[in-house]
Amino acid sequence: MTGTVILIGPMGSGKSTIGRLLAARLRIPYVDSDQLIVTQTGVDIPTIFEIEGEAGFREREAKVIADLAGHNQDMVLATGGGAILDPKNRAYLRQKGQVIYLDVSVEEQLKRVRHDRNRPLLQTSDLESRLHSLAQQRSSLYQQTAHWRVSGDGLRSDQVLRRILRYLHAQTG
Repeated sequence: MTGTVILIGPMGSGKSTIGRLLAARLRIPYVDSDQLIVTQTGVDIPTIFEIEGEAGFREREAKVIADLAGHNQDMVLATGGGAILDPKNRAYLRQKGQVIYLDVSVEEQLKRVRHDRNRPLLQTSDLESRLHSLAQQRSSLYQQTAHWRVSGDGLRSDQVLRRILRYLHAQTG
């Protein structure tokens, strides 16, 4: 299987973990759009949010996604959870490759991100309400953008990886 695979989904859905595993299995480069922003700016995402706000971060994210969409190289791309908020990003991602939505419940997200201090949108006293609010806002956008959806609730990363590989094999089959 060649081609670009893009992983979208909420924070804590496993995009980075699954992305690295998938890239290794497919023997293509792994790219994390958030990590690219950190590398380009020289500061972490919470600092970007603090200085530029979410709007400034989203501008940087849109530029990175547009740049990546212009590359002809196959890759596994893990996006930030909010990358799908911009209609241009959604279009770029769909034209760039196979978009896979890693779907997890808010309950699963809570288990995975509860102690993560590197996610500015989650620095709140009521994490569960924030995650429900984000899910309500973004769920339909993930579904519109994705070519395929896999639920990660209760699954280990290797189990999700196997499902993705089966799907990709069927697409090229």
